[in-house]
Amino acid sequence: MLVPAPWQAAFGQAKPYKIGTEQPLSGAGAAGGKTALVGVQMAVDRINKSGGIKGRPIELIVADDESKPDVGRRKVEKLLVEDKVDVHVGGFLSNICLACMPVFEEYKVVNIISVCLDTTLTTTKCNRYSFRPYDYAPAQAVAFAPYLVGKMGKKWYIAYADYAWGQSTRDAYVQEIKKAGGEVVGTIGIPLGTADMTPFLSKISGDFDGLFGIFFGKDGVTIGNQAYDLGLTKKYKWAGDGAIAESTNLPALGNKIEGFVGINRYVPVLEGVLNTPSHKKFMDDAVVRLKQIDPSGPLPDRYVQSNYEAINALKLGIEKSGFRGREDTMKLIEALEGLEMKEGDDFPQGDKVLRKEDHQAFIREFVFDIKDGKFRILEVVPKEKTIFPPDCKFVAT
Repeated sequence: MLVPAPWQAAFGQAKPYKIGTEQPLSGAGAAGGKTALVGVQMAVDRINKSGGIKGRPIELIVADDESKPDVGRRKVEKLLVEDKVDVHVGGFLSNICLACMPVFEEYKVVNIISVCLDTTLTTTKCNRYSFRPYDYAPAQAVAFAPYLVGKMGKKWYIAYADYAWGQSTRDAYVQEIKKAGGEVVGTIGIPLGTADMTPFLSKISGDFDGLFGIFFGKDGVTIGNQAYDLGLTKKYKWAGDGAIAESTNLPALGNKIEGFVGINRYVPVLEGVLNTPSHKKFMDDAVVRLKQIDPSGPLPDRYVQSNYEAINALKLGIEKSGFRGREDTMKLIEALEGLEMKEGDDFPQGDKVLRKEDHQAFIREFVFDIKDGKFRILEVVPKEKTIFPPDCKFVAT
């Protein structure tokens, strides 16, 4: 599917940069995939309106991976072989990102991951062609564990989405809760897309302080509603990955998510460090676009934010390297390694650094709760306090 090209008149014969974006626009990840695409399109439209990159427009080519790894891999091969994209920015479900990463390496095309959080993408499965310009599970766990143990309770039980991202995030929290002086007394995995989680949740009992959830999208809504209905969120403190309580999930959770404490790289509030003109511009544009795909008019979520900023990171890398197309892939890689991104219109979330050793970025994190159906920032964790040592050895190519 090609996004219409209103830039042709403005740019004349300038050759466009062809950017592919693979997102789950149908299947289990569709709700998030659609908001992710909003973020990509916001950045592309803004770049094209302001003269493109070095006078060249961006032509966006969108692929739906249908939330399936085998489909995702096929669609990525099509983007690279038939559509001949110069670069890829996208990837939402971690099992699909993992299936596609070797394809980018094989065809020597830069892949800027824009949502996938599985730890191994920038550790044991890292490669020179893939970058993640936002946080990952170990950094979130380092930032959040001291708060969980110090302010909420020592003993935790973890329920998680039973696939790549949920498993690696569970491992990160088990390690960091322990380091912070706490204990994880049990864990339970629930398969992706489980409509009735009651059989799993009813196994959770015993003497502990808090229940920690690692879910996103529809599954975040399901766990929020069903854990409440079973009385678990009354009996235990209720915390988890911020994806459970994304702005796009709040209408479906209603008052059942009240009091939830989460961590996220992005929360859609104009308060404290996020009360900036850049963030207001970003939110205003996002709200109008999100209303077109969801009449309830949700505020932007972290998927809009990280896709928007991933395109802008690519723009910086292209400007810095003089990248013209695939023949300059190595120049682009070198420009992205160690890239510093400064807070402003391109990066409303805040400053970031894309680490050279593993292509992993470190950013500030927000600990928040839900009060009267709205986000309330409890603590801002600076990016320096989220750093986790690199665990990646690039294979020479």
